[in-house]
Amino acid sequence: MDNIDEVLRSLEIMTAPYGCAWSPKRITVSTVGVPAMKRFLDESECHLAVSMHNPFAVERAAIMPAEKLMSINEVVALLKQYDWSHQRRVSFEYICWGGQNDTLRHAKELLHLLKGLNCRVNLIRFHEGVEDIKTDRHFPASNEKSMEFIRDYLTEHGITTTIRKSRGEDILAACGMLVNSLTANGSSL
Repeated sequence: MDNIDEVLRSLEIMTAPYGCAWSPKRITVSTVGVPAMKRFLDESECHLAVSMHNPFAVERAAIMPAEKLMSINEVVALLKQYDWSHQRRVSFEYICWGGQNDTLRHAKELLHLLKGLNCRVNLIRFHEGVEDIKTDRHFPASNEKSMEFIRDYLTEHGITTTIRKSRGEDILAACGMLVNSLTANGSSL
């Protein structure tokens, strides 16, 4: 949403009778959460997906510099001002890393943060072996048991949570695999 004017223009063309005439309910726009998100919410009827990956601002900032532009607390506070009980949906994308964001502490904070917001959380598997190019930080994969725990904990407390089916493993394109493949071959991004 760094270029919100063009995003909204593209959405208009995709949804207008003179364009593709798609229903806005068939389109989901993904963001990390930026101030322009308010304009998107006011001027569009499309679904929204927010990349969260950690409910704690300090921990999120370490992996997502956009936290400094608009904190996850500000994002959720803004989203709570809108009605998500009808056709329009908001979801949170959450890549799980073993011991880093898949603990009971994280699940409790997710619940606290999202309480009162009609939303969905999509847990995403991460494929181990990727090193952060800038910090040489290792991102371990979360195990199935931890992901199922978070899913069940949130769902039992009223937040619809799913574990997204991993796709693209066969062509090394699943979450984390492309970077892993590039760095293994000596390439850099």
